[in-house]
Amino acid sequence: MSVDAQTVRRIAHLARIAVGDEDVPPLQGELNAILSFVEQLGAVDVDGVEPMTSVTPMAMKKRADAITDGGYAGDIVFNAPLTEDHYFLVPKVVE
Repeated sequence: MSVDAQTVRRIAHLARIAVGDEDVPPLQGELNAILSFVEQLGAVDVDGVEPMTSVTPMAMKKRADAITDGGYAGDIVFNAPLTEDHYFLVPKVVE
């Protein structure tokens, strides 16, 4: 696939990038280089290759899915001007 000057201008317009006429040929070359690299990646045989989360084989660390109160309720409301039973008290704003 090859990108022409009109396509470069259209891409710049869609990206809201101001591109002068002198900048179109270098951008056209860069976009064509990127597209040729992507075409090379498409030619690689990846059958049987498992997806990876990292370049090193490792298991993802997971914490136990347990419901707790956090143990910090008293610390969280410690500086609040008004509290009740570990909740913030706020003035009524709607009647």
